[in-house]
Amino acid sequence: MKLWQKESNKTSEKEVALREAALRIEQFTVGGDREMDMYLAEFDVLGSMAHAIMLESIGLLETNELGHILNECRKIYNDIINGKFFIEKNIEDVHSQVEWLLTQALGDAGKKIHSGRSRNDQVLVDLKLFMRHQVRQVVNQTETLFHKLIELSNKHKNDLLPGYTHLQIAMPSSFGLWFGAYAESLVDDTVVMQAAYKVVNKNPLGSGAGYGSSFPLNRTLTTKLLGFDDLNYNVVYAQMTRGKTEYVVLSGLTSLATTLSRMAMDICLYNSQNFSFLTLPDAFTTGSSIMPHKKNPDVAELLRAKTNRLKGLPTELAFITSNLPSGYHRDMQILKEILMPAFDQILECLDIAHFMLSNIEVKTNLLDDKKYDPIFSVERVNELVMQGLPFRDAYLQVKDEIFGGNYEASRELNHTLEGSIGNLCNDEITKMMNKTINNFDFNTVDEALEKLLSWKVE
Repeated sequence: MKLWQKESNKTSEKEVALREAALRIEQFTVGGDREMDMYLAEFDVLGSMAHAIMLESIGLLETNELGHILNECRKIYNDIINGKFFIEKNIEDVHSQVEWLLTQALGDAGKKIHSGRSRNDQVLVDLKLFMRHQVRQVVNQTETLFHKLIELSNKHKNDLLPGYTHLQIAMPSSFGLWFGAYAESLVDDTVVMQAAYKVVNKNPLGSGAGYGSSFPLNRTLTTKLLGFDDLNYNVVYAQMTRGKTEYVVLSGLTSLATTLSRMAMDICLYNSQNFSFLTLPDAFTTGSSIMPHKKNPDVAELLRAKTNRLKGLPTELAFITSNLPSGYHRDMQILKEILMPAFDQILECLDIAHFMLSNIEVKTNLLDDKKYDPIFSVERVNELVMQGLPFRDAYLQVKDEIFGGNYEASRELNHTLEGSIGNLCNDEITKMMNKTINNFDFNTVDEALEKLLSWKVE
């Protein structure tokens, strides 16, 4: 059933054919939207509660009607949280299902809740609330992974590792430096996610179909009730945020996915026999059907593949929304099929990355091997410079020593530079992450939603 559809009692053969055609068209146009709508169910109820409170404040609902609506909304919300909610076969979408349940339970009071509200801004507010919630989950898991990397960096700060440029041995590095690099990369990824969060955390409710309403709606009230930072003020732009907001969020996920895919590639490389810098437990690898010696890093490879796939999603979304004029278009429906599974995928990747790092083993004393003597050549150059020799002369002298067979590597290192082997600055990096996390101000949202769900009608 579609709440916007006009009734018809025609039963002619032509009408039957038209209904069959309509069913075929509906199967095409609805696609996977009902499944995607289940992601939005709890947020649709929250939006409806805020809208109902606002309607009562401007006289479009009686106080007793508001009380009944809020009580019924809480029942629906609890059913959603407990997995008892579903969209009935003859109901078009989650918004219609919630309104249908309210109407069945409350009669005319349930019918009133759509006053001053279009399904367009209903979808918008649901998506904003959903994305805000999911970004928070991503940030929380990113923070967990960050602390694991910092822990490993501190643990292995003295375990040296060859550094590479152009895939050739270059200068001394360490596992502490390597783990710490990815930790700091997550800080910047979190900053990008914070920018996305700020775009998400604005209230579109009340924009209607993109042109507002003649009802005296109080959009500031619903903004406060739902814990948004601010409004999308211009009602036309509020509708234009559909597609743009998803693009910004997916771009944030792409930044995070880039860090994870690069780290996964390093692990694949370092786990290989030719490098042999670290070892993955047997459970994280698979063998070969014909080569008994193989231990393939399947978890790291699939982590690389899944995160690389995520990096393509903003482009996919951009193609769908390309050259659309202002206003709503049905094209935007399938954006859900790109956005919603993306959160599931990045959360899975963050979780498995943490699990893998919690079980990884690094090899110590790697640089004791004579084949790594050349990476200490810069240390020899710097030693000569400290003795008063100009840098270019010192460089040529060490080059002659290396190619003349007279070079002897000294493995004594004295790196005090901020962020280098001997001075990782992990405390400073942790402070940056903590500051970034605190700037999200998740508590404000928690307090607003807790108050909304327990709203008492006076």
